[in-house]
Amino acid sequence: MEVRGVLHRLFDTNFLDYTSYVIRDRAIPDVDDGLKPVQRRILQTLANMDDGRFHKVANVVGETMKLHPHGDQSIFDALVNLANKGYLIDRQGNFGNIFTGDQASAARYIECRLSPLAKETLFNKDLTEFVESYDGRMQEPVRLPAKVPLLLMMGAEGIAVGMATKIMPHNFCELLQAQIACLRGQEFTLYPDFPRGGIIDASEYNHGNGRLRCRVRLSQPDEKTIVITELPYSITTQSLIDSIEKAAKAGKLKIASINDYTAEKVEVEIKLARGVYAEETIDALYAFTDCELSISPSLVAIEENMPRQMQVEEVLRRNTGLLVKNLQTELQIELDRLREKWHARKLEQIFIEERLYKEIEEITNYKTVLSTIREALLPFAKELERAVTGEDIERLLEIKIRRISRYDINRQQKELRDIEKSIAAISKQLTDMVGYAIGYIEDLLGRYQDEFPRTSELKAFDEVDARAAALSNLTVCYHRESGFIGHRIKAEMGAGEMECQASEYDRLLLIFKDGLYKVVPMVDKFFVGPDLYWMGVVEEKLVFNLLYRNGPDNLVYIKRFLAPKFILNREYRLFEPDKRSTVLFLQTGKEGVRVRAGLMPAARAKYNSLEVDFDEVLIKGAGAKGKRLSTRRVRRITDISGKKAPQDVEGAPLPLPGLDADKEE
Repeated sequence: MEVRGVLHRLFDTNFLDYTSYVIRDRAIPDVDDGLKPVQRRILQTLANMDDGRFHKVANVVGETMKLHPHGDQSIFDALVNLANKGYLIDRQGNFGNIFTGDQASAARYIECRLSPLAKETLFNKDLTEFVESYDGRMQEPVRLPAKVPLLLMMGAEGIAVGMATKIMPHNFCELLQAQIACLRGQEFTLYPDFPRGGIIDASEYNHGNGRLRCRVRLSQPDEKTIVITELPYSITTQSLIDSIEKAAKAGKLKIASINDYTAEKVEVEIKLARGVYAEETIDALYAFTDCELSISPSLVAIEENMPRQMQVEEVLRRNTGLLVKNLQTELQIELDRLREKWHARKLEQIFIEERLYKEIEEITNYKTVLSTIREALLPFAKELERAVTGEDIERLLEIKIRRISRYDINRQQKELRDIEKSIAAISKQLTDMVGYAIGYIEDLLGRYQDEFPRTSELKAFDEVDARAAALSNLTVCYHRESGFIGHRIKAEMGAGEMECQASEYDRLLLIFKDGLYKVVPMVDKFFVGPDLYWMGVVEEKLVFNLLYRNGPDNLVYIKRFLAPKFILNREYRLFEPDKRSTVLFLQTGKEGVRVRAGLMPAARAKYNSLEVDFDEVLIKGAGAKGKRLSTRRVRRITDISGKKAPQDVEGAPLPLPGLDADKEE
């Protein structure tokens, strides 16, 4: 038991360590710089190697392995993925095709380097915290001081232990405009923008979470051709074609051919089969293929070393606050550097113009030299920014005689004035950091907005009804002799007694002679018995015209009703059960249904038949008793409406079982 307890604690500890590592160091990006560790190491390596020229990707991967404790293939895949996002890495060579899904060439054939945007917005050693790499030989950044909202700009996907993230990419220009709105205290709303284009319905998008529906963009050059020109998120032309061919094989749509002409732009051409037209096929493409996708984003990111579910606006506000802080720190560092520069130039001016170096010409002791210079500078203390230090004196003593002899007072004065102007300008900027940050963002927008236009269109579209879009390509048969019903009956047993066309999504309404009815899903083969009277596809506004014999009083009743509400496979009744109750006539049709009822002869009867027009009967519920047709018994019924129905033959009288033998009591 003691050993088991130790093992339990060991497993718990190790599993928690592994979980923490996978979440923070592998799968989930950091909210501040938007990068996973492998991406951050790749970018830092490119910065270390940067000399303005392209580098072989194989070399970059090898250098990155000094920081990343995993295989070269994982680094190569991450680099290609990062480069194909189009923001941070310039490419040269075949990096694959995001539209077709084609793979990149081998690492030894392709080259890359940091983009101007990356150099400008990602790196500043003064703002970066570094830690030792996994083997202690190098330094790597904890996070990069990103000045653009990379997390929302590039998006991210990752599966960790017990959690996952799926962050949608957003448009570069819209993000920066939202940052300006945020700094001005204005409201803003952000929606995704996908590099493959397509159409996005964001009506259920919940600030980085919720649900998105994405569609391809397509055109119809003619009524027999459909051309797809843009793709939904994460779909390639190959996977799209596979989904269309799969739907065609399943009989959900009919195509003659499909061709992929994609190169720099998407072009997938679909030729339709004979008798099929583009207008009626588009809904089927949306319903049964990857031409429409539903995506469930989940914005999970690492914040202060902890994973957290966040919202887009919350992330952008945090990134904007971090931008202001970084810009302020940069200005403060530049201001301190300028002040130090001014201080050094002023000391140099005093040292040379006042000929303080003359006072140490005869001194041989170094300590005495230092003290002499310090004392000589005391009268000028008020002209300086700060007190003179030993380092200041050391710099003065390092001035060469040549520089003293060629000293230009006017040029020195001009340089001091230029430094003072720069100090004043930065000091002014520091008093209005919001205005300075807005100016910085507007400058980025002005230079890069043409490179990153919106590619996806935001548009609300209706949900496609798969049942309505499905082809009625199944022939459902009823074989009375065997009692089976289904769309495979005809192939197995030959022609059935009843048939109807349906799709795989349709529901079948079955009505039996004794008034029982039920609704069943589409089936291959299903036993219902020999007493089925009517079958058909459930249609919402379908009107039924019914004559039935009521067993207890042996009289015929008439009623009309709409297709009844139902629960699948539950049994219902059109009239009360009785061994003599039975359906006599049933036909669908909203108008024009007429029958002639032959009545049992009676003494002093003026007529022995009557005609019934169902249009004169009110439509009621399926469970209503209906209206009594006559107080006399009915011998036979003839359809005189000129319609054909599965249970009748046009114009032929239908004898009613047992009624011809009945006699008046």
